[in-house]
Amino acid sequence: MGRGRVEMKRIENKINRQVTFSKRRNGLLKKAYELSVLCDAEVALIIFSSRGKLYEFGSVGIESTIERYNRCYNCSLSNNKPEETTQSWCQEVTKLKSKYESLVRTNRNLLGEDLGEMGVKELQALERQLEAALTATRQRKTQVMMEEMEDLRKKERQLGDINKQLKIKFETEGHAFKTFQDLWANSAASVAGDPNNSEFPVEPSHPNVLDCNTEPFLQIGFQQHYYVQGEGSSVSKSNVAGETNFVQGWVLG
Repeated sequence: MGRGRVEMKRIENKINRQVTFSKRRNGLLKKAYELSVLCDAEVALIIFSSRGKLYEFGSVGIESTIERYNRCYNCSLSNNKPEETTQSWCQEVTKLKSKYESLVRTNRNLLGEDLGEMGVKELQALERQLEAALTATRQRKTQVMMEEMEDLRKKERQLGDINKQLKIKFETEGHAFKTFQDLWANSAASVAGDPNNSEFPVEPSHPNVLDCNTEPFLQIGFQQHYYVQGEGSSVSKSNVAGETNFVQGWVLG
């Protein structure tokens, strides 16, 4: 009497499931071995149990068979790759071309061109887009102007600080210079008021009726002085010989 047909579904009984796994695993490993020996085939079998335990069989080694499988798989991918690459590039070119045409059309519409084919809704959408762009542009312009004004304020404050420092420095140096001038004037006045000072002899000033240049000068030889009589003046035009430092020869004789 033969066995009945086994229903293909998960065995709920744990013990029966484990027994079935062991029997069929051993049978599968036996069939793989027989196939490799009888047909001179390279066979690799890998089994993981429900608990994660590994069972394997390789006629020439599992690693060798896996490497051979990877080489064959990559070779098949490389053979099919040119056609797939060409097809993907054609699709990409088509997408980019349609996108470029859309951008060109949108740009011309934003410039006010090719508006005849547009409907009311499209024109309203274009108007909203232009208003949004104008608002963003104005906001950016205001922001840039505020930043530039802030930079100018910073520069103004820096220049103000530099101006204050220069002013303080100028006042300090000017006060020092004025003090030096006062000390110099006091020293000169004290020296001029002391007639016994032999280091700085002071010549007595010679009064003159005219406002003459008081700068020192060197006088050589005989010199005549002419005075012009002005209105209401009692001085007459004459040659005053005594006003010169030149001594006449007949006076010495």
